[in-house]
Amino acid sequence: MGMTMTQKILAAHTGLSEVKSGQLIEASVDLVLGNDVTAPVAINEFRKLGADKVFDRGKIALVPDHFTPNKDIKSAENCKLLREFAAEQEIVNYFEVGQMGIEHCLIPEKGLAAPGELIVGADSHTCTYGALGAFSTGAGSTDMACAMASGKLWFKVPSAVKFVLTGKPGRFIGGKDVILHIIGKIGVDGALYQSMEFMGEGLRHLNIDDRFTIANMAVEAGAKNGIFTVDSTTLEYINRRVNREYTVYSADEDAEYTDTIEINLSELRPTVSFPHLPDNTKTVDEAGGVSIDQVVIGSCTNGRISDLRIAASLLKGKRVHPRLRVIILPGTQDIYLRAVREGLAEIFVEAGAVFSTPTCGPCLGGHMGILAKGERALSTTNRNFVGRMGHPESEVYLCGPAVAAASALTGRITDPESV
Repeated sequence: MGMTMTQKILAAHTGLSEVKSGQLIEASVDLVLGNDVTAPVAINEFRKLGADKVFDRGKIALVPDHFTPNKDIKSAENCKLLREFAAEQEIVNYFEVGQMGIEHCLIPEKGLAAPGELIVGADSHTCTYGALGAFSTGAGSTDMACAMASGKLWFKVPSAVKFVLTGKPGRFIGGKDVILHIIGKIGVDGALYQSMEFMGEGLRHLNIDDRFTIANMAVEAGAKNGIFTVDSTTLEYINRRVNREYTVYSADEDAEYTDTIEINLSELRPTVSFPHLPDNTKTVDEAGGVSIDQVVIGSCTNGRISDLRIAASLLKGKRVHPRLRVIILPGTQDIYLRAVREGLAEIFVEAGAVFSTPTCGPCLGGHMGILAKGERALSTTNRNFVGRMGHPESEVYLCGPAVAAASALTGRITDPESV
């Protein structure tokens, strides 16, 4: 029996000719990632292990992004711990405020993820880099500590679900609509500890930012990872950033999948996830014009330049609804600069939105966008659990940047075709 893309990557990093679903392996890692919430715990565990040096100072990435710029004393202390550890260990890829970004936007931008690589991060949305044909997955802080010390981790080889994408999406259909549709179809445990493998002729209609969004939210379907077939779109993105050798893996024709699901992109409508789980989805036509109090456009899911361009195209020359707070979060400093140079920042500010520094803050209810009791946010972030963005009696609705921008104008969930 042949192997899936994920199984081939795991086999290569284990030194085995093949691996099978359910097999326990010890694999070498190419990158270990941590942020200002998870890495401090990992650093303390690293010390407890008695480790003196990280296994490879060029294969560790530390990104302070969750509570930065620091919101309080505790967050400042956590970031100080990262800073001091990075200096002590001479970590090559430490990104201080000013050079940083939201980690899952920054890592690909800096060329730190490539096809065929094995990446672990102490953050569940580390699965983002599967958009580039890598096996990337979230891990706990203790696992991060072990990986920093040894360069290896234990894995159970996942089975896989094949997603075959066909057709051409409509004007306002992006990666967020695709993944919300899929999660709504299979459920938040529909791919539990499996690899979600995306392929098909429809891929050519999805840009790299769409793919990052889809891979990012694989974990919201319970998946171990999401991964895309490598094509010309992938290589164009990689070849401008990655200056090392990498390996492209393709699934064998006789690879075994637990299920094959075909998604016709031409049939999709803009999709919204209602509280309090990502699989509680409705099309914008079914959303019923739900009124909202806040709109957030950004995060590691939809904070890339194409997302900001879509939002700006709808907001240009208009004003956001007077009772709304609208917060725009570019994913990295580079994306911030591009938005400024392209005039997008001016469009946002003139429309009455806040154009903010890169941060994870609002997404996890950390800072810069906390909800009060009874408030509703429409957000391009990736989770809408109870209390995710603030008060436990607030509500979070998830959508793509087009729906978010259109709704910012009307004060209710709105079809972008209607504005």
